Amino acid sequence: MHPTPPLARAIRRLALTTKQAGKDYYKGTGTGSMGSHTKDGKYRLDYHKIRTYKVPEGLHQFTLTPFVTMKIEKRRDSFAETATNSATDGEAYLAKWKEEGGPRWE
Repeated sequence: MHPTPPLARAIRRLALTTKQAGKDYYKGTGTGSMGSHTKDGKYRLDYHKIRTYKVPEGLHQFTLTPFVTMKIEKRRDSFAETATNSATDGEAYLAKWKEEGGPRWE
């Protein structure tokens, strides 16, 4: 079974993945090198290649707000009914799961 010709053209335009290419294809992450390997097996950093970020002046006065409004109050869940008083108690999870109709293995 073959894809239709328009679909085949669209697939050719997409970026090549490691599953579509041969065994010698290495895509990498696009980060680039920050230095070079020495003959002793060590790595020497090249400080001209290391990325440095300069913080703009006046950033502490910037008025950018988060995507979530500040009017939402923080949720305070109580786990007092669990054996360990924590959210990671597996017993409370299993009890809730059985209560809501989980499969029975009895």
